Amino acid sequence: MFQEFNLLPTLTAAQNIELPLLGDRVPGSVRQGRVAATLARVGLTAREQHLPHELSGGERQRVAIARALVRQPSLLLADEPTGSLDSATAALIVDLLLGLWKDHGMTLVIVTHDEGLAARCARVVRLHDGNVVADHAAIAPATSDAGR
Repeated sequence: MFQEFNLLPTLTAAQNIELPLLGDRVPGSVRQGRVAATLARVGLTAREQHLPHELSGGERQRVAIARALVRQPSLLLADEPTGSLDSATAALIVDLLLGLWKDHGMTLVIVTHDEGLAARCARVVRLHDGNVVADHAAIAPATSDAGR
């Protein structure tokens, strides 16, 4: 999952999400079912026919998340997933990502400069100039989910 979303501007939200499945030769009916389920998972069913320029920043980020999830990966890499979002939308995206980790057992690796986001993760590896300077379990509030 990229910080800049990398959505194709001439494709709808649903078509952007479907794109990775085309290379896998997934039959059309299966693709449509997976796209619909993934859109529902990220709360964008009503926006499936909208082009990227018709979506808010948070909606574009959720399309990017859905595109990454549609192939049902066991590992999700997220580069600054909240970097360009307002704080309310960022909180929704973090809740979505950590919920996916918790509900589906997916390994989630988040690269971030956001200390608040890092504090919600079960493990934090800190880098400085390309070197690991700390690797520890984070102390997260009991009410928050934790990502790995």
